[in-house]
Amino acid sequence: MSKVKLPDVRVPRRIPLKFERFTDHFKGFERVPAVRAIFGRRTARALRSLKVEFFSAKWGFMAVSDEDGHLMASTYYLRTGNPRDIYLDVVHELVHVRQFHEGKRLFEDGYEYPDLPTEIEAYRTCIAEGRRLGMDDRELFEYLKVFWMSDAEVRRLAKHVGVRPPPAKPPRPRRKR
Repeated sequence: MSKVKLPDVRVPRRIPLKFERFTDHFKGFERVPAVRAIFGRRTARALRSLKVEFFSAKWGFMAVSDEDGHLMASTYYLRTGNPRDIYLDVVHELVHVRQFHEGKRLFEDGYEYPDLPTEIEAYRTCIAEGRRLGMDDRELFEYLKVFWMSDAEVRRLAKHVGVRPPPAKPPRPRRKR
């Protein structure tokens, strides 16, 4: 280890997180059939006990803590995102909340993101909800696109969750020099 001496400063190492109650901010989800299918007869209790941590950053969307199962939500995304996408993302993350409480590892080693069993289950749930809302395969495929997946990975995920992708664009011909 380096023998660099730091200036006389203090950096906090344990910061208490501020949690809000999910049901204080996300209203009506206890009546959504997809959410009721996730939690069953424990839906109202599960949502009442769910904590949410709001964070301010342009780079995030939503996630579930793999430490204690609380929901994390970007205030920027909630303010600027497409309402339908936000709704489906909440449904998706609620599947992860249930999975966490069942003892499942949300990010299992040995899988790429589109092949993770927990992600496939969560996406299947929100894809079914999207279909119930009237979304077609083109709209559902667009919903699956996220910046951290390549087109090939999105197509693989689409196959896993029963979404028919549009035809792949042929590669552009190379210009001769």
